[in-house]
Amino acid sequence: MALNPQYEEIGKGFVTQYYALFDDSTQRPTLVNLYNAELSFMTFEGQQIQGAAKILEKLQSLTFQNINRVLTAVDSQPMFDGGVLINVLGRLQCDDDPPHAYSQTFVLKPIGASFFCAHDIFRLNIHNTA
Repeated sequence: MALNPQYEEIGKGFVTQYYALFDDSTQRPTLVNLYNAELSFMTFEGQQIQGAAKILEKLQSLTFQNINRVLTAVDSQPMFDGGVLINVLGRLQCDDDPPHAYSQTFVLKPIGASFFCAHDIFRLNIHNTA
């Protein structure tokens, strides 16, 4: 399979769609459709999760209702299997918490004429120096 020449457009489009769904608590459960039932992995603040059902369970366990998000950078690279590697740098504020920097990495894998999210790694950029 060749490198996908539309990797930047695909990366930005995916990030726009993902955060539109994630940031709306009523739409968040529909994110399950972006993951594969068995093959998708998520690491959320160090917790390893595999499969769409378990990822949905994690997403539904998040208790915040309001999110203010600012994207600083969305960097994408083509992968040799036709997939797209996406790295997001930004800042978010949930409910009344203070704003925090975060990073999130996605790997999209091709499936037919579309993609699924094979890997999703999220981490707040909070450093415990004590």
